[in-house]
Amino acid sequence: MATTPLTKRGAEKLKAELHRLKTKDRPEVINAIAEARAQGDLSENAEYEAAKDRQGFIEGRIKEVEGKLASAQIIDPAAIHAEGRVVFGATVELQDEATGETVKYQIVGEDEADLKQGLINISSPIARALIGKEEGDSAEVQAPGGLKHYEIISVAYI
Repeated sequence: MATTPLTKRGAEKLKAELHRLKTKDRPEVINAIAEARAQGDLSENAEYEAAKDRQGFIEGRIKEVEGKLASAQIIDPAAIHAEGRVVFGATVELQDEATGETVKYQIVGEDEADLKQGLINISSPIARALIGKEEGDSAEVQAPGGLKHYEIISVAYI
């Protein structure tokens, strides 16, 4: 089984979701199904169908999250000592060589990625272009808007 990299924060987020699904969402949908059954004829009961659909979604998501946690390789970025080299979990400050604009990203796992928060997926084009590079290096990224060139200003493990 292949391992999936996750930051410590990402693993905690998945564990919290799993806990919520099992302790809150699952019991709520079971109660909704029971209430719908009490209404009688199930063949034309929209509430029953909706509750069963939701139950299927919740059970599927529980299995998915449990699988991800089981195959996760949890990495604490603060414990990484890569000496300025870009690796999973690194927070990288970049400068667009064409515009001079600076951006800051942390390279995280697939489930944690959120561009608005500066969290980019390890398999994204920009993360793949940065992995293995060091402070001061240039990275060429094939973005949807065309080829971009970035200079790596700093690399931190926080």
